[in-house]
Amino acid sequence: MELRHLRYFVAIAEERSFTRASERLWVAQPGLSTQIRRLESEVGVRLFERHSRGVDLTDAGELFLERARTALAAADAARATGHDLEEGLVGSVRLGIVTGAGWPGTSALFGHFGAERPAVELTVMESYAGTLLRDLRDGRLDAMIAPSEFGSAELRRVRLGREPWLVVAGPSHPLAGNGPIAAAELEGQRFVVTGHRDGAGYDRLVADTLGALGVTAALERGGPGPAMLAAVAAGDALVLTTAPEVAIGGAAARSIQPIRRVEFALLWRDETAAPALDELIRSAEARAGAPGPRLAAVA
Repeated sequence: MELRHLRYFVAIAEERSFTRASERLWVAQPGLSTQIRRLESEVGVRLFERHSRGVDLTDAGELFLERARTALAAADAARATGHDLEEGLVGSVRLGIVTGAGWPGTSALFGHFGAERPAVELTVMESYAGTLLRDLRDGRLDAMIAPSEFGSAELRRVRLGREPWLVVAGPSHPLAGNGPIAAAELEGQRFVVTGHRDGAGYDRLVADTLGALGVTAALERGGPGPAMLAAVAAGDALVLTTAPEVAIGGAAARSIQPIRRVEFALLWRDETAAPALDELIRSAEARAGAPGPRLAAVA
């Protein structure tokens, strides 16, 4: 049995006539009749009742029509695989997200991309910048979202926008509250950083930002992963972030005066990106500069 036999059968069933099906398929009627007899012989049942006005489906023919249409639809979908891959309609993208300093527009980008390319599987890994850069260069990641200065000359990029640094303070910290916080109020405060080799990029950004503000502060190593913010939640230290959603459990995210910003980019390695990644790049270009979410506590 070949796909053409199924197409012949479906055409005859829909037309209820060998003659009309022959014209529709551009196949000689004697040859069409021969192929259907062979199909009936192979499945072991009569598919059509023939009469002077044309043909009707037998009970077996009705069931076979349903299954033939399913098979043809599956074959068409399989045949479209190459086209869909080439157009970036299907496939997968492995994306890294940097901890500590995150782009607030990430969730909106994912939502926009998912709506446009629902068949593309997007796998997200969140880790230190050093870990992600290593995975990107070794091919374990396809792209990453990070501060632009974490990139290097061999990486391609789409600039996503510039986001202000925020100070996050736990509810019992003296600097918890609303509205902007003056840089002078940060003098002598304790700030949590990663203290990890692969988190050195974030730690350096924090140190440089405080230095640019003229603030002398104590930088203390936080715990691994979510434990990094334990001292902040307890009110014992502060943390700098660009992602206000880290301010949970009563913590307050406050903007700094004067404002200091971080530029973010989508970074990838290959000069010619795979089609699914290329579609994500297009979505990032469309979202570039779009405002991210803000908490009510941020002025």
